Amino acid sequence: MRKPIIAGNWKMNQNPEQTREFVNAVKNDLPDTNDVEAVIAAPALDLATLIDAAKDSVLIPAAQDASVHDEGAYTGENSPKVLAEMGTQYVIIGHSERRSYHHETNEEVNEKAKALFRNKLLPIICVGETLEQREAGETEDLVATQVEAALAGLTADQVKTLVIAYEPIWAIGTGKTASADQAQEVCAHIRQTVAKLYDQTTADAVRIQYGGSMKPANVKELMAQPDIDGGLVGGASLKADSFLELVHYNN
Repeated sequence: MRKPIIAGNWKMNQNPEQTREFVNAVKNDLPDTNDVEAVIAAPALDLATLIDAAKDSVLIPAAQDASVHDEGAYTGENSPKVLAEMGTQYVIIGHSERRSYHHETNEEVNEKAKALFRNKLLPIICVGETLEQREAGETEDLVATQVEAALAGLTADQVKTLVIAYEPIWAIGTGKTASADQAQEVCAHIRQTVAKLYDQTTADAVRIQYGGSMKPANVKELMAQPDIDGGLVGGASLKADSFLELVHYNN
C-alpha cells in the first residue's frame, strides 16, 4: 500500500513571516503521517523558517531545487549537503519551470537525483508535456524518455523511495486540469515505464503524484485513481485552509 503524499510547491511566493503564520495555522490539524505525508516546498529564503516552525509537527519540509554540487564556487546555487544538514527531506527537481526558464536537461535532472541520494535526500522528479506535445500524440513517449533519463544509474531500492510527479505543463497555473482519466492514463504509463526499467515490485512501490492544478474541488476524484498517489500542488497550497482540505481529502 503506497502512502499518499500531498506536496505544496510555493514557487517564488511567501516570505518568512507568512511561512511561520502558515505553519502555525496548519500544524495542529495535519493528518497522521501513517495516513498521508503533508509536505511544503518553500523558496530557499523561507526554508530555515519553515524547518524551525515545523519542527514539532508532522509537516515535512522540502526544497524546490538543488545543485548537483555539494559545495564550491557555484554562485546562487543551493547545496544538497546543506539542505540535508538543515533538516530538509524532499527536493523537487526537473520542474517544468526549471526545464523551460533555466534550460535544464534530462541529464541534469539525473545528476541532481544522484546528488540528492548522495546526501540522503529524496527527490520529487517532475515530468510532463506541453499542450503542443499532447496534441501531437507525443505524451507517452516523451514522459517515458524523461523518466528513463531521470532514473539512469539509480538502484531499484533508491527508485522505490523517490516520488515522480506528472505535471502536464498545459495545466499548470492555467486553471485547466487534466481529467481524472487523462491523469490516470499517464501515471499508469509512468508506472509501466518503471516496471520495464526495473521490475514490477519497484514500480508498485514508487509513488506518483499528479501536478496540474490539483485543488480541493478535484482532489477526491484524482486521488481515487489507482496510479495517483498524491499531488504536487501550486496555488491551492498557499492558503492554510485549502492545504488542509487537500491533505484531508479522505475525510
